[in-house]
Amino acid sequence: MSAQPRLVVSAPASGHGKTAIAVGLLAAFAARGVSVGGFKVGPDHTDAAYLGLAAGRPGRNLDPRLVGAQRIAPLFLHGSSGTQLSVIEGAMGLFDSLTGQPEIDGTAAVSAALRAPVLMVVDVASMGHSLAALVHGFRMFDEMVHLGGVVLNRVASPRHEQMLRTALDDIGMPVFGSLRRGDLPNVLPARAHGPVPVAHRTVEASRAVRRLGEAVAGGVDLDRVMGLAASAPVLPGPIWTPSEAAGAEVFEQRPVVALAGGPGAPYTYVETAELLTAAGADVAVVDPLRDEGLPAGTRALVVGAGLPEGYAEELSANRRLCNAVAQFAGDGWPVIAEGVALPWLGRDLDGRPMCGVLDASAVTGEQTVAGYREATAPTTSPLAPAGARITGYKQHRAIVTPRAGAVPAWTWSGGNPEGFVWRQVHASQLGLHWAAAPEIARRLVSAAIAGPASVLPPVQVRPTSPQPHPQSHPQAHPQPQSPNMNDTVDITTV
Repeated sequence: MSAQPRLVVSAPASGHGKTAIAVGLLAAFAARGVSVGGFKVGPDHTDAAYLGLAAGRPGRNLDPRLVGAQRIAPLFLHGSSGTQLSVIEGAMGLFDSLTGQPEIDGTAAVSAALRAPVLMVVDVASMGHSLAALVHGFRMFDEMVHLGGVVLNRVASPRHEQMLRTALDDIGMPVFGSLRRGDLPNVLPARAHGPVPVAHRTVEASRAVRRLGEAVAGGVDLDRVMGLAASAPVLPGPIWTPSEAAGAEVFEQRPVVALAGGPGAPYTYVETAELLTAAGADVAVVDPLRDEGLPAGTRALVVGAGLPEGYAEELSANRRLCNAVAQFAGDGWPVIAEGVALPWLGRDLDGRPMCGVLDASAVTGEQTVAGYREATAPTTSPLAPAGARITGYKQHRAIVTPRAGAVPAWTWSGGNPEGFVWRQVHASQLGLHWAAAPEIARRLVSAAIAGPASVLPPVQVRPTSPQPHPQSHPQAHPQPQSPNMNDTVDITTV
C-alpha cells in the first residue's frame, strides 16, 4: 500500500500547454527541494525525457497498450519510489486515445488506474464563460476520473481572468493558476530532436526546463497543487521490481550489454536497462551519434526506438562506429535494433551510407507511419522464441526496401512481414516496452554469455552505398515488397 502524492496533468486536447505545465511543475517543485518523479502516458520518448530532466531522475512511460493495464499501477509504484510528488503528463485530450479505445489506454484510464486527481490545463485565449460548460462536461463525463482543478493558460488580461474565475467559481471548480499570453515560453527544443538534447545534457534543454519552472512557479499555486496531489487515496500494491520480473539465473560472469543513449537519457524505456541489470548484465551506454566504438568487452548491443530519424546525417558520419557495429554483427554477436536503428544497420538512408549489416536501403517518406501492432515472432532469435506475441509501437517516416529479410523480425494480421533476423541480429521499426515481456532481458543476457552464433558464408550483394563495407555480411529477401503496404498512417500528436 502506498499513499504516494500524485496527480495527472491533462487538457481538453493537444496544444493547450500540458507538456510545458507538467515539466514546469516538476522543475518548480525540484527547485523547492521536493523529490519528484515524472511520467508520460503513452509511448512518447521525448516528453518522458524532458519530464525526467525536470525531475532529476529518469522519466518513465505508462502505456497500458504496451505493457498491459494490470502493470500500470505496479510500474508507477516502482518508478515513484522515494519521491514526495509524482506528476503524470497525459497524452492528447483527457478522454482521447491513439487507438480509439480511451477506456483502455487513454489518459483517463491511467488516471483511474492510479486513482490520481486530474489538473486540467486549458488554453483560454479565445474563451469566456463557455469555459465553465467545457470544464463541467469533462468533470461529469466519467465518474471514475476526479477532475480536481484547472490551470488557465494564455489569459488575455486581468478582466479576462476575473471573468473566467467567476465562471468556474459558479460550478465549484478551483483555479490553481493563471498564466498570461507569453508567460509560458515556447522554449523546449523542437520535437524533431526527440530525447537527444536531454541525452546529451545540452544547455538549451536545461535552460528550457529551468525557464518553464520559473514561469509555473510565478503563475501556479504550488501549495494547492501539492494539496491536490496529497488527496490521492492509498494505492494498493504490488510494486513492480526488475529482479522479480526478470527472474534471472545466476551466472558466473556479467556480460557487458551496450545500450544506446547518452549520459542524460537512454534511447529506450528506462526499464530496459533495469531488466538487463537484474538479468545479470553490466549495462554500458553507447551514443551512436558521438561514440566511435562500442564499450570495452561488449557482448550484445541494444538500440531502442527513441533515437529520432532526423539524425541520419550524424549516424552516417560516425564511420568508425558504423564499421565497429558491422564487424560486431558480422561476427555473430547479439544486436537488437528498433526504429531508426533498422535503416542504420542497412546500406544507406536517403543516400547516406550506414552500417551495411543488412541488405536494405531506406528513404524518408512524406507521411508519418504510426500505430500499435500486435506482433508475432516467426522465428527464434535472441529477442524472442518463435511464436511469441507482443504489442509494440512504431512511429517513423523511413521506408525500408525490402520491407523484410528472408527471415522477418515480425508478422502481424493484415500486414506484410517486417524487419530482419540474421545470425543474432533482430532489427525492426517496431519499438517494444520490455516490461511487457521481461524474459527478453534474460534471453539476451544468455545469448551474450553464449557468444557469437555460427558464422554463415556471406551473401554477395552489389553495393549501392558510396562507401561499401567489406566486413559486413548482409542477407536480404529475394524480392522487395511494397514498403508501406498495410501500414496505418496516423499523424496524431501524442
